[in-house]
Amino acid sequence: MANHKSALKRIRSNEKKRVLNRYQHKTTRNAIKAIRIATDKAEATAKLPAVFSMIDKLAKKNIIHSNKAANLKSSLTKHVASL
Repeated sequence: MANHKSALKRIRSNEKKRVLNRYQHKTTRNAIKAIRIATDKAEATAKLPAVFSMIDKLAKKNIIHSNKAANLKSSLTKHVASL
């Protein structure tokens, strides 16, 4: 167990960040899934900017890699265009 006050604080703050990151990542994955299962092009097109914003935020915080973000955005754009 940690002995220093700063180490104890780091453990607490890391746990808070981990929980928040997991929530944001899971929410984004659910939004991506909603676009992928959508059958209506107008509905999927309307959701696309919000999902792109979520993906960009994850990449900015290094929750996901920037290349993965680019690949996700590209594949979602292709999917919506093919509807």
